[in-house]
Amino acid sequence: MAKGYWIARVDVNDAESYKNYVAKNGIAFAKFGGRFVVRGGKFETLAGVSRARNVVIEFPSYDQALACWHSPEYQAAKAEQKGGAIMDAIVIEGYEGPQPGE
Repeated sequence: MAKGYWIARVDVNDAESYKNYVAKNGIAFAKFGGRFVVRGGKFETLAGVSRARNVVIEFPSYDQALACWHSPEYQAAKAEQKGGAIMDAIVIEGYEGPQPGE
């Protein structure tokens, strides 16, 4: 089964509110088997418009990733943010097909 991913791009405009969100979101991620693949870090925008932070979270499946987003635990964490950040986020299914050179 293909894994599921959250891909989020974030501009933090209130560090304290965002810190409250980060302190609580791990409850939902742990419940649904989420693990950080990318959490901030160095990046270069090659095309389009970027945000200051990029996050990729891997889940055991697409359904688990989506369920995490809609869970009461994650929604409670999101409410802690209180407008502390602008976020673009998607849930996407991973790819398990052939790779280049195979």
